Amino acid sequence: MRRLLLAGWVILCAVPFALAAADGPDERPLPDTMVFLEEVRQNLRSDRLLLEQYTFTEKRTERRLDGEGAVKKTKTETFEVYPSAEPGDLYRRRIARDGVPIPAEELAEEDRKQAERAEKAERKLAAEDAAERARRLVKKEEDLRQEREVVDELFRMDDLVMEGREMIDGRPTIVIVFSPRPGYKPVTEGGKVLQKLAGRAWIDEQDKQLARIEARLIENLGVGPARLARLQKGATSYFYRRKVNDEIWLPAEARFTGSAKVLLVFGSSVDAFFEYGDYRKFSVATDETIDP
Repeated sequence: MRRLLLAGWVILCAVPFALAAADGPDERPLPDTMVFLEEVRQNLRSDRLLLEQYTFTEKRTERRLDGEGAVKKTKTETFEVYPSAEPGDLYRRRIARDGVPIPAEELAEEDRKQAERAEKAERKLAAEDAAERARRLVKKEEDLRQEREVVDELFRMDDLVMEGREMIDGRPTIVIVFSPRPGYKPVTEGGKVLQKLAGRAWIDEQDKQLARIEARLIENLGVGPARLARLQKGATSYFYRRKVNDEIWLPAEARFTGSAKVLLVFGSSVDAFFEYGDYRKFSVATDETIDP
């Protein structure tokens, strides 16, 4: 099941697009396609770096399904999420399981372990020499470069058609239909995943930010070690982002529904729903609240 959830995140996170009910069509003339898409391309990036600057809550609801699609088991977990001293990582502090708060002693133990990890990371950072620091910064720049390469390839590999205008949360969005171009050979690892997706994206017209995406898997997708697990064609996902405090766009909801096979044997089917909220800019004062 963990492999299947990770496979779902491949779809949810492969494109940093982000469900709110649309308020209806808008008949005004659409913007110039090429100009609009170029502005979107410049703005499109992963939410990973933004989330490292905030604390927030995350609620996960996982439903395991049988072969007929009926729910066999439901599990929920709620987390407080904090930036971590380890670069590129977040501290997910589980505060409830299936609606029951985590006991204080269990929370304290998790906080203690996190404090140890943070102290170790800080000692490592303080002890690094000039060469080690240079290598770390080069790797960080390389990660950002690779992310930009995936975004750029997305706009080369997909047919992007402007379908119309719809209102989401009272804001006008441009609806873009995307599908892979036949015969295109992707060069990035992210591109190899994106080539197996098709769907619709809603772009905030004013901010040129991804507000919502609905995607489906149009081919089986190998995932996990040695690609032994295969996420089955027809899996669906959506990702919805909302403007927070009228200043920044951050994740609000995500959902993945699909099944996987391992070595050609049926594995599991899952319907996973994620809710995000209570965003607060991270500060030292916020950090002190999780000190054990």
